[in-house]
Amino acid sequence: MTPHASTILTTSLIMGPLLTISSNHWILAWMGLEISTLAITPLIAKQHHPRAIEAATKYFLTQAVASTLLLASSIINASQTGQWDITQMSDTLSRMILTTALAIKLGLAPFHFWLPEVLQGATTTTAMILTTWQKLAPLSLLAMTAQSMNTSLMAMLGLLSIITGGWGGLNQTQLRKIMAFSSIAHLGWMVTVLTLSTKLMMLTFYMYTIMTITTFSLIKLLETNKVSMMMTSWTKLPVLNAMMMLTLLSLAGLPPLTGFMPKWLILQELSKQHMSFTATTMVVMSMLSLFFYLRTSYQATITLSPNSVSSSQQWRHKPNQKYYLTLMITLSTTLLPIVPTLSIII
Repeated sequence: MTPHASTILTTSLIMGPLLTISSNHWILAWMGLEISTLAITPLIAKQHHPRAIEAATKYFLTQAVASTLLLASSIINASQTGQWDITQMSDTLSRMILTTALAIKLGLAPFHFWLPEVLQGATTTTAMILTTWQKLAPLSLLAMTAQSMNTSLMAMLGLLSIITGGWGGLNQTQLRKIMAFSSIAHLGWMVTVLTLSTKLMMLTFYMYTIMTITTFSLIKLLETNKVSMMMTSWTKLPVLNAMMMLTLLSLAGLPPLTGFMPKWLILQELSKQHMSFTATTMVVMSMLSLFFYLRTSYQATITLSPNSVSSSQQWRHKPNQKYYLTLMITLSTTLLPIVPTLSIII
């Protein structure tokens, strides 16, 4: 890819979600989503491999369907109410179509089928962008229309996503597919609390983004694509291998790591709203996700003895110094003590 094309695509990738977030008109929001989709599609397909081309095609088709539904929803709402304001979704049919469109955009169950396949066909960096930055615009639209969304419907979508994310990741051996089902499960937690506390939903997304970026950065640095390859990752960079285990456990939501913080606050909010059954179901179903996080951590740190190879470390090129990883790993594992302050703000 030429430098000019790379610059244009990167700029469009940054500007698309920002346009959607900052807009108050449905047409501008739709344009931002389209710009973002058209920018990321060539990045998925740049490997010139059949799997990458397939992933780019699947991503483009699903996002095109979602954008069409979103535009149809806004047109129906404008025809009924006479205005294009994002926050004024008063038509019932428009709200249903909008919920479906944003669920497809995000990869929420039962519209999640494209996400694992697309992430498997993309590079590690592109997969990281798809699971973090590309989720920002649809989540912002959900936050702006939260007051008109049905709480029961959002809770049902969230529970279904948590179950699907946990159940689907149980038999996966590819790390990018595991991260895809992890994304589905975490989005379920965000959507469940969407109509109750928008600030808490965005806080959960920020924490998830930090942990996911850290995990993908470690996967790329350790050059591991499969769970089986994690067994020898300690011979490459032993310290980062241990940090990989802590980050995975943080994604699982185990205390005293950062990932426990948003889940704790969400369960507290659900209890305040007398949704104890929903909270209990979410905790039980999240045990499915915990299994494959623990399995990957086990493969990374416990299964092989230090004496299983003839040399203490595998031959490798001198690794690039990633100074930002120190900050990212710290944020991914040690933010739990600030929960009392966040509870007051939220």
